[in-house]
Amino acid sequence: MVAILTRRLEFPPATKANRDGLVAVGGDLSIERLLLAYQSGIFPWPIAEDMPMTWFSPDPRAILELDELHVPRSLAKVIRRGTYTVTIDRAFARVIQACGAPTPERPGTWITPELEDAYVALHQAGHAHSFETWRGDELVGGLYGVATQGLFAGESMFSRADDASKVALVHLVEHLRSRGYALLDIQQGTRHMVSLGAKLIPRREYLSRLAAALQQPVTFS
Repeated sequence: MVAILTRRLEFPPATKANRDGLVAVGGDLSIERLLLAYQSGIFPWPIAEDMPMTWFSPDPRAILELDELHVPRSLAKVIRRGTYTVTIDRAFARVIQACGAPTPERPGTWITPELEDAYVALHQAGHAHSFETWRGDELVGGLYGVATQGLFAGESMFSRADDASKVALVHLVEHLRSRGYALLDIQQGTRHMVSLGAKLIPRREYLSRLAAALQQPVTFS
């Protein structure tokens, strides 16, 4: 049975999710609740903008092993050429806005204005981070996610130029490896991410690895 959240800061166990991965409905998007969600193996994913917030923990769960990122030769060539430059936390608000912008392939978006504001607040508190890909002074790609202990939960990415989001992902993985992170969660295994090395694991395995990652005393920067 799906839980109905109140003002009390708590979530049911992720293992209580229904067959679609839905764990709970309602609650706010405070910094404290968002962090608790990620630390519990749960993330917000609204079904509709005019409905209460919905919280999910899918089974299986998609992750990207930090030592299994597949970098195609063409992408490696782009990186070697220095076609783009990549920065960290230089334009978080612009990245999340771009991730939520409609495209011909994706006319709708799950990044509601409420979620956008919540993640900007999370960023300002030091828990959410962005990687930006630039071509000169033009922002052409990027991604953002949430960092807590040894977990980085990737949320979304966008690209306005060939390989721009992939370049940001390569830099993210390199950064997480250098900082000693243990787990890169990407929630769902899209065809695009699977081509880069993502894989699906059972939720029980994900929760076990999450618990271990949360014991890692690492920092993002």
